[in-house]
Amino acid sequence: MKEISVETLYYEFKNRLKLEMLNGDHGFDKVIKEPELHRPGLALSGFTNVFTFQRIQIMGNTELGYLETQPPKQKEASIRKVFGFDLPCVIVTDNNFPPQILVDVANERKVTLFRTELSTTHVIQLLSYYLDNKFAQRTTVHGSMVDVYGIGVLLTGRSGIGKSEIALDLVERGHRLVADDVVHITRQSEGILISIGSEVLKHHMEIRGIGIIDIRSMFGVRGIRLKKRVEVEVRLEDWQEDKDYERVGLVEKTSSILGVEVPLVNLPIFPGKNVTVIIEVIALNQLLKVYGVHTAQEFNDRLLQRMQTAIDVKDYIYFDLE
Repeated sequence: MKEISVETLYYEFKNRLKLEMLNGDHGFDKVIKEPELHRPGLALSGFTNVFTFQRIQIMGNTELGYLETQPPKQKEASIRKVFGFDLPCVIVTDNNFPPQILVDVANERKVTLFRTELSTTHVIQLLSYYLDNKFAQRTTVHGSMVDVYGIGVLLTGRSGIGKSEIALDLVERGHRLVADDVVHITRQSEGILISIGSEVLKHHMEIRGIGIIDIRSMFGVRGIRLKKRVEVEVRLEDWQEDKDYERVGLVEKTSSILGVEVPLVNLPIFPGKNVTVIIEVIALNQLLKVYGVHTAQEFNDRLLQRMQTAIDVKDYIYFDLE
């Protein structure tokens, strides 16, 4: 199970969230095990049956305003009830000053208390995005990733089949390289797969016979992208005479990446075949599908309609002769 420490959250995201520590770092070793956030208003009122205490707790105007309406003893009792659970940390929003008893109890329970000038809504938006990325499923694929006409094309296949050379040709034709050789893929919300390159390789490429080349230096920023959604996989394979390949396109294949089904095209290659142009066509065809245009299906429907029309005419002629 993935988890991050409160210390990691603070040092990686303190500037973006404008976090200020109110009671020291003695709770930095606590871990955050869920990407969701929680506002403990109901728990402060006394109902803790469904209190998701293992999440980061966000206290805004509503929670602190409620505490201010409580008599001192009731206020302390409410705070102690909430902090009786093993909270990872608490973030106070809208530049509010929490009551001193809340700071004291947080110190007793060794829970780090943060404060930010940002609004509760803004904090939840930023923090949710950060945590979704931190807790997202990840995998690494051996291949090349190129943005072709706005479609993220993942090129895969055996080592030495020519993935890098094809990606280089696509960049030379005006498309954009995301990653070569090592493609890191992250599953984000709603089954979206985002690809990025290796931090070490960045936008470098290995071309057999030449060596390492720098795509950004050669083609400028127009030839690269930092990240791109994976929208279709093109699996390059050697041509086999005895293998049946898709001729019409009615059967749509998919490959599973991190549990997400991605359209798959098995593309046989052989010397002299213009693979780059075919990949451009694959990207454009996928773009048409995004807009609801399925060429193979429309052709098949038109063919069936023509066949049905021919049958109807034949039946009419036969009836007329009788």
